[in-house]
Amino acid sequence: MTAAPDHADLGLTVPPFACDCHMHVFGAPGDYPIPALRSYTPQAAPLASWRTVAATLGLMRVVVVQPSVYGLDNRCTLDALRSIGAQGRGIVQIDPATLDPDLQDLHAAGVRGVRLNPKSVGLRDLDGLRELIGRTARRIAPFGWHLQIYTALPMLAELAEAIRDAPVPVVLDHMGGARAGDDAAALRPLLDLLGSGRCWVKLSGAYRVSRLESGFEDATAIARLLVQTNAEQLVWGTDWPHTAHHAGKPRLDAPLLAFRALDAIHLMRCLADAARDQSTFTRILETNAARLYGF
Repeated sequence: MTAAPDHADLGLTVPPFACDCHMHVFGAPGDYPIPALRSYTPQAAPLASWRTVAATLGLMRVVVVQPSVYGLDNRCTLDALRSIGAQGRGIVQIDPATLDPDLQDLHAAGVRGVRLNPKSVGLRDLDGLRELIGRTARRIAPFGWHLQIYTALPMLAELAEAIRDAPVPVVLDHMGGARAGDDAAALRPLLDLLGSGRCWVKLSGAYRVSRLESGFEDATAIARLLVQTNAEQLVWGTDWPHTAHHAGKPRLDAPLLAFRALDAIHLMRCLADAARDQSTFTRILETNAARLYGF
């Protein structure tokens, strides 16, 4: 990870400690076996390939997020953190069997949060999710971690009270599960949570939010609205290696999932267009990330 290159086309300067707050590492299947029951079958996406993207964008810091396909086996994520060192943080998955000494070891490795991913695995049990949010938040609160949730916008509205009541910060993936074209009523729960400071939002996954095949200008409009609502609690991520849509319940015949070939500089340009000024751009890429992840 090197100093930021000059991206004159952005119109803004990438700050020296810019952070990619959402990416995944997929190891070789022989080294990191995946469960037979899964919602997709990933290709390998090694850390070395992400480093090339990071050098292009000028990213110095990174948050490695546990992919849903690995379930509770956090080894691939933790091995990536060991390779990255002090400039890396991790988000993992745990369950009730995860003991406090295990959490202490994870913290020492750079872990700062736990991910709940009902959208990718097709989980629709709202009462169960509310209970899971509360139980997990109470487990991780003594470690100063946060809870990261990926869910669709309609489900977010049903979970809003549980998120407000959580004793830890809650971070919402991929613009809170919004989709371009969502009306004001649909966006209101997300904007209320963000505006009141009861959640953080990742300006990631523009291609998931967009209804366009390229450009993603409609997703940038959503990002701009989030910036206007509360730029103090936004972070940004590449969502590398850009997995295709894979929401659904795990199964034995899960298909091989392709990665989308996206222009990383364009994804950062979408952030620059949403931020509009250097101060906000720096806050999202560097200052907020340092505060949330403890860099």
